[in-house]
Amino acid sequence: MTRFQPGERVRIRDDYPPGHIRTPVYLRGKSGVVERYFGAFGNPEVLAYNLKGPKKDLYKIRFQASDVWPDYQGSPKDVIEADIYEHWLERLP
Repeated sequence: MTRFQPGERVRIRDDYPPGHIRTPVYLRGKSGVVERYFGAFGNPEVLAYNLKGPKKDLYKIRFQASDVWPDYQGSPKDVIEADIYEHWLERLP
């Protein structure tokens, strides 16, 4: 069973570690909804250094554009979808 389920609200960890990071800076600290679970894959943050490590669960997360950019002037229906690894996700109440 996966840690997060489709429809669950999550927040992207607001962290800025050094190294090869695949999570977009503009999404850190933002909240979204789990759309889909893709499976477990090698962690690109480790693979970038030709190292091996445990596989990490990968999810598609949907964000309202206005939640990502408060000054967003487009349609309130506009969304952003991003593939985010589990170790970047925090459960929301």
